[in-house]
Amino acid sequence: MSYPKVLTIQDISCIGQCSLTVALPIISACGIETCVLPSAVLSTHTAGFSGYTFADLTEEMPKIMNHWKKEGITFDAIYTGYLGSTKQIDYVKDIVRATAKANAKIIIDPAMADNGKLYPAFDAEFVNAMKGLCAEADYVLPNITEACFLTDSEYKTEYDKAYIDDLISKLLALGATNVVLTGVSYQTDKTGVEVYENGKRAYYEHEKLPNGCHGTGDIYASAFVGALVRGKSAYDAGKIAADYTLECIKVTAEEDNHWYGAKFEPALPKLIEKL
Repeated sequence: MSYPKVLTIQDISCIGQCSLTVALPIISACGIETCVLPSAVLSTHTAGFSGYTFADLTEEMPKIMNHWKKEGITFDAIYTGYLGSTKQIDYVKDIVRATAKANAKIIIDPAMADNGKLYPAFDAEFVNAMKGLCAEADYVLPNITEACFLTDSEYKTEYDKAYIDDLISKLLALGATNVVLTGVSYQTDKTGVEVYENGKRAYYEHEKLPNGCHGTGDIYASAFVGALVRGKSAYDAGKIAADYTLECIKVTAEEDNHWYGAKFEPALPKLIEKL
């Protein structure tokens, strides 16, 4: 097997099991060289902690890109997670154009919303910028809330397959080549992912646990990227990532006071086994 090189661009929370502290170990565990471009450094993530520190690295992003260009560094895949501003999105577009190999996979997780609402830092201008980034993606990985904002669709908690079909069609109309729509539940006790790749649709369904964890979206996206770059189809990568994320939540539920993230590390052997 060739030894691919993946770049992931997102913030790093020093404590919190999310963003880069999740992406780097998970993709590396998949047997892939994982390079990072931190968009910001936080002492902790922002959910449940107070008084956290924040260092904005926006203006370092083009400097890093220019150094890589001088060194002739390129990547087999580029995966973006949480981006903090429209300016960062613009820089990401430049980085993709400058450092992606000819057949590189571009995977965009438009991490900006959940449960029908945008994250507090974001507004309509950010959504429009994210639409432009998703238009350049080979794979876009939104949850239903993010898909609704990206497609100007009504957010619903109860829906049928026609509603999901419409979301996927609108995401493709944005310009995304393939779509992995997460958190799709047709039954109250089940959830899953709808995958559109190369003109084909498939749905993977699994049990829906009553408890959730901060950072599971990052865990899912990172496992998906690792499996995809290892040569799995989008459906197989989506299934592997879903099963792994489910296992992480189960492991975390065994410890009552682990509230700030998901214990993804103990479940890594199962992810590696799936690959």
